[in-house]
Amino acid sequence: MTDSAEHNVPPFPSSEQTGDTTDFGYRNVPRNQKKTMVREVFESVAGKYDIMNDVMSLGIHRVWKRIFVGMLGARPNMKLLDLAGGTGDITFGWLRAGGGPAILSDINSAMLSVGRDRAIKAGLIGQIEVCVVDAEAIPLPDCSVDRVTIAFGLRNCTDKDAVLREARRVLKPGGRFFCLEFSRVEIAALSPVYDTWSFKVLPKMGQLIAKDAESYQYLAESIRMFPDQETLAQMMRDAGLERVQYRNLSGGIAAIHSGWRL
Repeated sequence: MTDSAEHNVPPFPSSEQTGDTTDFGYRNVPRNQKKTMVREVFESVAGKYDIMNDVMSLGIHRVWKRIFVGMLGARPNMKLLDLAGGTGDITFGWLRAGGGPAILSDINSAMLSVGRDRAIKAGLIGQIEVCVVDAEAIPLPDCSVDRVTIAFGLRNCTDKDAVLREARRVLKPGGRFFCLEFSRVEIAALSPVYDTWSFKVLPKMGQLIAKDAESYQYLAESIRMFPDQETLAQMMRDAGLERVQYRNLSGGIAAIHSGWRL
C-alpha cells in the first residue's frame, strides 16, 4: 500500500459518455436507463452482497474498509452522510469509532433493507437515519454534514461529476469527502492474475453463490471502466474540492480519495 498525492499516472478517459449514452460495464446504454439497470443488479445480489464481497476480494475489503473508516476522523459532534451505503459497513464503522449521527443512504431500497436489519441486530439503528437517496441529487441543505463517504458505489453512478458536486455542496466548510473504490492496478505482475480472477472466476462464483453470473460480470466490467486514480482526483478538484489526495491499497486494486470543502 502506498500513500501519495502526486502519482504520475497517465490520464485515463472518463467513463462518462457524451450525448445520450453512458457505460454499463462494457456496453453503451441510454443514459436514462442506467439507474434502472444498476438498481436491478443490486436488487438481484442484495441478499448475498456481503458474502460475495468476501468472495470478490478474498476478504480484503474488510481491511480496506477499516483503513477507510480510520481515516474519517470520527467525532461525536460530527454528522456523516454515507452515500451508496448499502448494507451499512461504513456507517456502522463510523458509529463504532465514536462518530455522531449518520445517514445511511442508497438508491436501492433492497440494499438498504439489508442494512436496516443489520443495524437493528447490532443495536445501532437509533443513531442512524436510513434514506433512499440518489447521490446525484441529494435531498439535504447546503453545508449540512461534516463527512460524506461513498464506498464501492461511485462507479455505478451515471453522472459521477454530479455526485462529486453534490457531495461538496452538502459538506460544511471544513468538511471532507471520502471515496473508497476499486481503481487501477499499479503493479504489473498483479494485472494478469487480477484479470483472470475478475473475468473467469468471479462470474462463476456469482452463479454458484448468488445464482447470478451476469450481475458479477457487470461488476467486474464496471471496475475497468472507472477512472484511474489521477483522473478521479482531477474530477474532484473540478467539482470544487480542495487538498485532494489519494492512497492506493493492495497495489492499486483499490484506492481511497479524499478532498476538503474549504
